[in-house]
Amino acid sequence: MEQSASVLHGTPVVPGIGYGPVIRPVARPVVPAQGASIPDTAREAEVGRFEDAAKVVAERLRARASRASGAAAEVLQATAVLVEDRAWRGAAATKIRSGTDAVGATVAATDQFAALFEKIGGLQAERVTDLLDIRDRVIAELQGAPEPGLEMPDSPSVLLATDLAPADTAGLDPSVVVALATSLGGPTSHTAIIARQLGIPCVVAVAGLDDVPAGTEVLVDGAAGRIVLSPDGAEAAAEVERDRVERERVAGWSGPGATADGHPVEILANVQDGAGAHAARRTPAHGVGLFRTELCFLDRDTEPTVDEQADIYAEVFEAFEGKKVVLRTLDAGSDKPLRFANHPDEHNPALGVRGIRITTTAPGVLDRQLDAVATAASRTGATPWVMAPMVATVSEAADFAARVRERGLSPGVMIEVPSAALLADRLLEHLDFLSIGTNDLAQYTMAADRMSPQLAALTDPWQPAVLALVARAAQAGAAAGKPVGVCGEAAADPLLACVLAGMGVTSLSCAASAVTGVGARLSSVPMDRCREAAEAVLASDDPVAARAAAAKLLD
Repeated sequence: MEQSASVLHGTPVVPGIGYGPVIRPVARPVVPAQGASIPDTAREAEVGRFEDAAKVVAERLRARASRASGAAAEVLQATAVLVEDRAWRGAAATKIRSGTDAVGATVAATDQFAALFEKIGGLQAERVTDLLDIRDRVIAELQGAPEPGLEMPDSPSVLLATDLAPADTAGLDPSVVVALATSLGGPTSHTAIIARQLGIPCVVAVAGLDDVPAGTEVLVDGAAGRIVLSPDGAEAAAEVERDRVERERVAGWSGPGATADGHPVEILANVQDGAGAHAARRTPAHGVGLFRTELCFLDRDTEPTVDEQADIYAEVFEAFEGKKVVLRTLDAGSDKPLRFANHPDEHNPALGVRGIRITTTAPGVLDRQLDAVATAASRTGATPWVMAPMVATVSEAADFAARVRERGLSPGVMIEVPSAALLADRLLEHLDFLSIGTNDLAQYTMAADRMSPQLAALTDPWQPAVLALVARAAQAGAAAGKPVGVCGEAAADPLLACVLAGMGVTSLSCAASAVTGVGARLSSVPMDRCREAAEAVLASDDPVAARAAAAKLLD
């Protein structure tokens, strides 16, 4: 098929085969080069018109968030918060009061903040796509035009785009959008994370993708990271059929998590709210390996009370009654600032006050959250494991462990900072477990913005340097007789899951849609083969060679 067809290559994100005609996002509103002038007497009314439009856009995004779950709900909430950002709205209002109409002021304020975010880089640069999206939505509302976004096709199609806003990705229907590829983004971008949650085959950072016209028949291989243009129809259909048969086989896996020779490896689910937990409960997941708790904090002017938090946590505990639940304390900051937490104005928020460090600017938030977890545990009879994000030192781990144990809970920390991986054995002197977040670990290890398409290969979870840190942490856990899991996006890759098990990782937590694929693949390989693959991967020089080495031993 590929001998007579052009093939584009990108970074693989979600495995699977999708074949069909190309569709592209609908045209966004025309953005004027400059705004129109308005008289003094109309300026306050124009400010009101802008504020009303922003309010409508925020309400629509929140409505979508309420119908979504997991990562989709979180990014929609975060985008709604961005629409209501006081600095952005204030900049637009200032432009209007200086004589620019609302549309021109929206454009100018967005350009101002987009330039700022790009200069900051890191996770803040990720928000530029979100800013441009809310700019277009506000402009459309001001102009009385339909809300911009995606028009769902009538038949199975492949969506190609330069990039997608979270609001658009979260609304995709996997029954008609059978694959997705973008020319921008990285393996841990919002588009990639939501595509994984929805189970849509996905490839990102594809060079040459923008030149593929709508209507072109393409085949997307989400595991290999290839896009075949105008393939032979019969051969493409055969690939789709093989993928369908494999998906049916995978769907039949019912647990428990173990290698082919019976070595146990827990397969867990990542959740963010009660709805996501109930959906994950319908899979063979043995429990929750990552309960993200940011959602109830993000869209608030005030901190949620202990009782409000306890209600939310209890819903997840009840959904997995009698099962393992690992709760991560608040991981705000960086691209998820809290309105009430007095975040400093930082030049590089990704390296700033985020995760456990929020306790320095918002004292008491962590203790009240732990009180809420303990209350929910007492109410439901659950025994949750509790871990802190962005821990970098032994003293941070020891302090967190003491706070958790005071409430009768089991303490752990996330391994996201290289220093924590290097000192994993000493951290475990104070903790009951570790959980490795490969998304941030890759970004910080490789000193590469995870949203940069030019650097997508560096933030690939198959990077040998990143996996060497994973192996070091897993070895520390084995020596201490304590569990070490992986809850980053790497755990959702069935091939990499086998490698991680071979390194000594004791649990894998992924999006609910990936649970059966990971469990089924792991169950087909004996542990000694997983260990051989791990050794081969760690001896590789780059992600491509690492994947190839693993596939040779495991396929």
